[in-house]
Amino acid sequence: MASFTSEQRTKEIGIRKVLGASVTKIAMLLTKDFTKWVIVASLVAWPMAYLATQKWLQNFAFQADINFSVFILATLTALIIALLTVSYQAMKAAVSNPVDVLRNE
Repeated sequence: MASFTSEQRTKEIGIRKVLGASVTKIAMLLTKDFTKWVIVASLVAWPMAYLATQKWLQNFAFQADINFSVFILATLTALIIALLTVSYQAMKAAVSNPVDVLRNE
């Protein structure tokens, strides 16, 4: 999805580079959208995962408590993976020559 988004926005990225945007600003532009989606998805998934885990743990003889740090760790892991992937694609798009991008459009 990160590759698709950066490919769809190549003309915008090229214009921003011509107007003087830095590679960092372009990377932040692309990662901001994905960060919001990962956080929203995690907030939606937390209650469902908690309820499913709670129901599943009821079948065991020894009960275990669910620690919310697991949910936070899972969210941070997903966020890091998303940021690494999007940053790589954003850097690849930001480093490209804007003249070539705009000429082909």
